[in-house]
Amino acid sequence: MVANAQFRVDVAGVGLTQRPFAIAPFKGRDLLSSKVDDIVTADLERSGLFRVVPMDSEQLDESSRPDLGPWRGRGVDALITGSVNKLDEGRWDVRFRLWDVVRAEDLGGVSFPVEGNLGRLAAHRVADAVYEKLTGERGVFSTRVAYVTKSATRHQLWVADADGENAQVALSSPQPVISPAWSPDGTQLAYVSFEARKPVIYVHTIATGKRRLMANFKGSNSAPTWSPDGQTLLATLTLSGNSQIYALAKDGGAPTRLTRTSSIDTEPAFSPDGASVYFVSNRGGSPQIYRMPASGGEATRITFQGSYNISPAPSPDGKWLAFVGRIDGRFRLQVLNLETNEVIGLTDTNADESPSFSANSRMVIYATRVDGREALVTVSVDGRVRTRLAGATGDIREPDWGPYRL
Repeated sequence: MVANAQFRVDVAGVGLTQRPFAIAPFKGRDLLSSKVDDIVTADLERSGLFRVVPMDSEQLDESSRPDLGPWRGRGVDALITGSVNKLDEGRWDVRFRLWDVVRAEDLGGVSFPVEGNLGRLAAHRVADAVYEKLTGERGVFSTRVAYVTKSATRHQLWVADADGENAQVALSSPQPVISPAWSPDGTQLAYVSFEARKPVIYVHTIATGKRRLMANFKGSNSAPTWSPDGQTLLATLTLSGNSQIYALAKDGGAPTRLTRTSSIDTEPAFSPDGASVYFVSNRGGSPQIYRMPASGGEATRITFQGSYNISPAPSPDGKWLAFVGRIDGRFRLQVLNLETNEVIGLTDTNADESPSFSANSRMVIYATRVDGREALVTVSVDGRVRTRLAGATGDIREPDWGPYRL
């Protein structure tokens, strides 16, 4: 277990290998309020794949030629050096270089020019680059998460860094706000608001704060989700009296009905290739997850363990489906391997909800209760690494993990 001021990481399971790394204090680190090397360290440790080897006060920048022998002797595999330099008024250049200590090899470096208030983003991009060089997989430290909170009579929609830090309010309302869903390009959020005294769907542009009404049809409008190309939203509407799934063109127009049953069909989610839609239906007598063609039609049931399975969330690589199942009266996060149909339980908590995959399909974020308090937690797809995110506390729920950041 590793703990620090920003987050808590629990590493479970046998055989998890953590690669040792060291990071030199970046030269010029005090020029930015966000200490780049501290954030990079936190990001890499939070992945569960790396552990930091403490370094003395020696400062090495990206142009240094460090003597790697002593680090090799201390068991370090990778060394990160870097600097922060002022470009002009309000602009900075964050640079780093990565060394393979074992092979005494320069793995290259990158420069990230940023505005002064984007120091945290630059640090996350450094961590992404290091992660990709060392694992071959793209990092998600610079992505964002959305979630909602309730405090007294205020309901707020938040957008935060993937580590839970730097949270910004996107919407504050006296009425409930639920079901945030990122657009594929990460510029917009769809969500459900009760400001009209009934559930209606808005699409909200993050950069400007402007929003537009997307669905205010007769009855309830809920559970929005985007198609992979961003041209269509699916939603659960009650136009026919019961909850059914409809497709909505992003520019408006009449909704297209995709399910035609007397049951409750809800919580749609596109497959990453856009060809299929996962959804929840009680057509078999209890809530289970089904899959149908994206244009509607015959549905196939895909969950069979237990009598209650909801909240389907496919991974971006199409290999996994996260969902919440009721086990012995407890709601727990599980993943279904879509190639083998094997179901893996990821948690031992009792009130898990709203799973959402990271862009690289390695982690799942979800809401749950920890020590009697609501919290946002990430867990690796094999269940061995869990992280409780920093940030807002109290009534916090409905997270949605955003796409790669442009």
